[in-house]
Amino acid sequence: MQKSQAYGQRLLRGQIPTYQRLQARLAEDGKDEHDGPVALDCGWGRILVGHTYADPAALAADLLAEQPGDRDIALYVAAPQQVLAQAPQQLFLDPSDTLRLWFTDYRQAPRSFRGFAVRRAQSEADWEAINCLYQSRHMLPVDPQRCTPRDEGGPVYWLAEDEDTGQVLGSVMGVNHEKAFGDPEKGSSLWCLAVSPNCPRPGVGEALVRHLIEHYMGRGLTYLDLSVMHDNLQAKALYAKLGFRDLPTFTVKRKNSFNQPLFIGPAPEDDLNPYARIIVDEARRRGIEVTVDDAHAGLFTLTYGGRRIRCRESLSDLTSSVSMTLCQDKQLTHNTLRRAGLKLPAQQLAGAPADNLAFLGQHGSVVVKPVDGEQGQGVAVDLRDAEAMQQAIERARAFDSRVLLESFHAGLDLRIVVIGFEVVAAAIRRPAEVIGNGRHTIGALIEAQSRRRQAATGGESRIPLDEETNRCLREANVDFDTVLPEGQRLAVRRTANLHTGGTLDDVTDRLHPELAEAAVRAARALDIPVVGLDLLVPDADQPDYVLIEANERVGLANHEPQPTAQRFIDLLFPLSQNTH
Repeated sequence: MQKSQAYGQRLLRGQIPTYQRLQARLAEDGKDEHDGPVALDCGWGRILVGHTYADPAALAADLLAEQPGDRDIALYVAAPQQVLAQAPQQLFLDPSDTLRLWFTDYRQAPRSFRGFAVRRAQSEADWEAINCLYQSRHMLPVDPQRCTPRDEGGPVYWLAEDEDTGQVLGSVMGVNHEKAFGDPEKGSSLWCLAVSPNCPRPGVGEALVRHLIEHYMGRGLTYLDLSVMHDNLQAKALYAKLGFRDLPTFTVKRKNSFNQPLFIGPAPEDDLNPYARIIVDEARRRGIEVTVDDAHAGLFTLTYGGRRIRCRESLSDLTSSVSMTLCQDKQLTHNTLRRAGLKLPAQQLAGAPADNLAFLGQHGSVVVKPVDGEQGQGVAVDLRDAEAMQQAIERARAFDSRVLLESFHAGLDLRIVVIGFEVVAAAIRRPAEVIGNGRHTIGALIEAQSRRRQAATGGESRIPLDEETNRCLREANVDFDTVLPEGQRLAVRRTANLHTGGTLDDVTDRLHPELAEAAVRAARALDIPVVGLDLLVPDADQPDYVLIEANERVGLANHEPQPTAQRFIDLLFPLSQNTH
């Protein structure tokens, strides 16, 4: 970049975007005044470019014209009080900060990002993958047919695609201000940055931001702006590292159900975990009264008309104590499902060492688990020698004095969610794994992966650095200090439980009918209205299975965008169905 251009940028830094300033800059360049307000359709709503509006009343009127289901944003509002005064009951000042990176401050990454590639979204499959990603991050989906055309300054969507699996790991949207409204300062902006909660690759978010920066630098633009929530400290730390600084301007939005948390302040349910909050949000959307009884424990009460139901996440008053016991006690689960004619592993209680050894000898490989346990605690899988089995039994006894031995069956871990004796969602759960980059130790990769999983799940998922993880590493002839070669994948857990860092791939649309039938039969045998069934299968579209567990308090949030919360509320309050 030329020195004169860099010097000119430094002179501009303290000047905020306003209508008067835009017209003055156009006059300096010998251009006519701007020919009118600019609104760009992004497929989820419009970006109203605030400093192209001469009149606050016109900007307020355009915000009030927001279509149902959209989320319009007025950016670069220099005098927000004048806009809000036009409709104080319908508009609000967004509690986000606008940040700007002048490209003269940008420094290229000291390291390369490998294992994924960034490209433009083009096909229908790309848009479907981006929308699944956005919905998993509670963002509005994109309708690409609505977007302002690119040659008229419309948005461009980019995605990060895993080079091994083809999975869409993240997405970002960019706007070229020079194309959009003839910006004399040659700016650009970033929107809709999202990374998959199941992303196994480090640095995807940073790579997408850097890609957009370098893309617009290559087109002669001078800065990139973005908007970030004032309390999103993790994102702000990344942007500060890249050189972004605060820009003193404001954002105004219309009050709607999507924006509600931004203008009504924290609600009691904000302290609920994601598994309770997804249900509470759906209940409130239908006008059902919510009372949070104990946010930390996930306890709340729903009231609609004369009907009142208490819940602990997806466990409700509709589940009887007997059905709950049948799920919690894995020995009772096994006996109940065996009588129903379902396919199950062999099972016996751990007892005398000779009996345990005989069971191991009969099956070759075993699973050890506490009789009453949850979230994968105390579970050890694929044990092949007596010493490892005995050590796992002792660890499992920390969770229940009764410990089960089961025959080990290889296969993919399939979770099927049954609500009201109908299959609502199905997903393959994969054990936590890390991908080597040739620089960081396995321990460092696990810690980084845990941070990403915790951030994506509200602290509900992390990879424990316990004996089970240690055992997996030993069996692979590595330890926490080993540096994996670039691109090498390593499973660091045997179980696919999401609480211990596992990830999930939705397979609802290709679930084999026999697997769906087995899940419904199991739910009826247990007589439980809401349940998560765990099966081991060769694949989701094949009929073979072994049913291993039933979970009475299934995590509905893990299966978005499948309508798990909607079907749960349908079950609890059938008369509320016509409100959604």
